[in-house]
Amino acid sequence: MKPPTPFWLEQIKQIMAIAQSGQFYSKNPFETERYNNLLALAQNLLQHYTGHDFESLNHAFIEGKGYVTPKVDVRAIVFKDGKMLMVKEKTDGCWCPPGGFADVGYTPFEIAVKETLEEAGITVKPLRLLAVMDKKCHNHPPSFYYIYKIFVLCEIISGELSASLETDDAAYFELDQLPELSKDRITKEQINIIMERVKYLDTPPYCD
Repeated sequence: MKPPTPFWLEQIKQIMAIAQSGQFYSKNPFETERYNNLLALAQNLLQHYTGHDFESLNHAFIEGKGYVTPKVDVRAIVFKDGKMLMVKEKTDGCWCPPGGFADVGYTPFEIAVKETLEEAGITVKPLRLLAVMDKKCHNHPPSFYYIYKIFVLCEIISGELSASLETDDAAYFELDQLPELSKDRITKEQINIIMERVKYLDTPPYCD
């Protein structure tokens, strides 16, 4: 059963969204000041409840300026001899499919190709969309951001596995012998959903 996101975190994220959208649209300096104060209150609450330092929280808030929309995380699902490609993240020492937040100017399929080359050292070709998931629905740890996750099935074109600036290792794993997953990026439940689409190509993409 999926543990619920803490009520306080959901409320703070809504306050953040209201304040940031208000900053973006407000033309009145007095209103802007009120939204600035509201955003500062939300930041203070996050710092109090999470213990994160002001600098890291301020970075998250700066990235979220403007009209607030979900961030998009794109992951490439790649197989070789029936084994799934995983990369070991430097941030937590755990494993996930190559991928990351989408960059402006790239399509989701282009992001899947770009991230796989950068994080695992191999060139891939996108085959089909497997799933679009709302992070809040899939047993991830609580997050500052509201995130949609896109999973793209890809095939290997060329290259040899290698680590990168963001990853310590890259390897293929049997599905019943997966390493410790980076749960902020992917869960076992999501892998099961994805595999249903990989096994049965006539199954439509999953979407929350």
